[in-house]
Amino acid sequence: MTVTSRFRTTWTSTAAALVGAALLIMMAAAPQQVRAELTIQVTKGVGSAIPVAVVPFAKSGDLPAGDDVSTIIRNDLEMTGEFNPLDPERMLSLPSSSDDVFFRDWRLLGQRYLLVGRVEREGDQVRARYELFDINSERRLLGETANTSVDNIRTLAHHISDKVYEALTGEPGVFSTRLAYVTLDAHEGKPRYRLQISDVDGRRARVRLESDEPILSPTWSPDGRRLAYVSFESGKPQIFTHELATGERSVVASYPGLNSAPDWSPDGRSLLVTLSRSGNAEIYKLDLASRALTRLTDHWAIDTEGEWHPNGKGLAFTSDRSGGPQIYIKDTEDAAPRRVTFGSRYNARPRFSPDGRYIYYVHQRDGAFHIARTELASGDEQVLTRSRLDESPSVAPNGRMLIYATEQDGNSVLRVISTNGDAAYTLPAARGDVGDPAWSPILR
Repeated sequence: MTVTSRFRTTWTSTAAALVGAALLIMMAAAPQQVRAELTIQVTKGVGSAIPVAVVPFAKSGDLPAGDDVSTIIRNDLEMTGEFNPLDPERMLSLPSSSDDVFFRDWRLLGQRYLLVGRVEREGDQVRARYELFDINSERRLLGETANTSVDNIRTLAHHISDKVYEALTGEPGVFSTRLAYVTLDAHEGKPRYRLQISDVDGRRARVRLESDEPILSPTWSPDGRRLAYVSFESGKPQIFTHELATGERSVVASYPGLNSAPDWSPDGRSLLVTLSRSGNAEIYKLDLASRALTRLTDHWAIDTEGEWHPNGKGLAFTSDRSGGPQIYIKDTEDAAPRRVTFGSRYNARPRFSPDGRYIYYVHQRDGAFHIARTELASGDEQVLTRSRLDESPSVAPNGRMLIYATEQDGNSVLRVISTNGDAAYTLPAARGDVGDPAWSPILR
């Protein structure tokens, strides 16, 4: 039985079997995992992608092998689907500053923008000087000098990518953000779950928690310094918060029955959680300082998967109160819920866009499960994916990309698409499966 089909059984379970069924769902939903970094595979581009030339940066000093700044920038821009970087082998020259740029050469190559730069090492520091040009107007759009330690070159490259992306689109880049996800593989004949964090391109993966029991539903605090997640390490589901800098962990929900689906409030002071402490799955607000609970739903149906609205006042959640799982919204904590999905008999796991304009969710159609979105003002629905079993959507903090779990060649992988569905890249694990992704906020 697939993860999603197991999840669907909860909507037809009796109230007496609710907790046991929900625990089975969560154990099944924990993605199948890996130890190594993810590997990026661009699987779908956009025909209208903007041509941009990222010239190999000039170098001086003893720089580490393997992390080339201009290559990382080129890959960052390409994976959005919005840019089509020029192959360096096609370049007629390799300028490193404005003095060396001949715009006519780049116009002949059909390029619209040009990035040049130089990387220098001085002791244990690395300095990058770079300039971005509009080729048609022959105008410099951006120029900066940035520094980092010699062992942090990828961070420097992602920083430059963010600056270039924002200069060309007007939207902040997300290349310096992080991904959290859960992986699972066999260890001495037993399952081994690992909560990991990586760059958005899957590199620099680090294990933050390992367990023989399921870990699931990671979610980022708004400052990017903490995670909340569900762990079964004690033999039952508990919700933890985890300070990433120190590794300090705290149990914040360990009530009888179900403790699941945490989601941070935009101010970082509370979590939405699903609890069955009253015998039925309901949405609660958990104040992290006082541990006080405020019940936000009260219905005989299953209410779960709460998601705060970006304004911090309202929320979305999944409920079967209409006969099958659908997405509902409460505009304020005290407001009556209103249903917002109608396109199929199964819509679940809501995720707001950062501006609150759209809601993304898992959508069933023709026996398969896809990622869809609805524009809340108009009610217009768009199905974004077409593979058989897509789940666990998470939206990038600039609203331009979306990550979710899906199947590829019999394995669970992560896939990132543009939020209009036009571009995609895949992050498969080196071995095993990976899923339950969560995109961090922009890290300051």
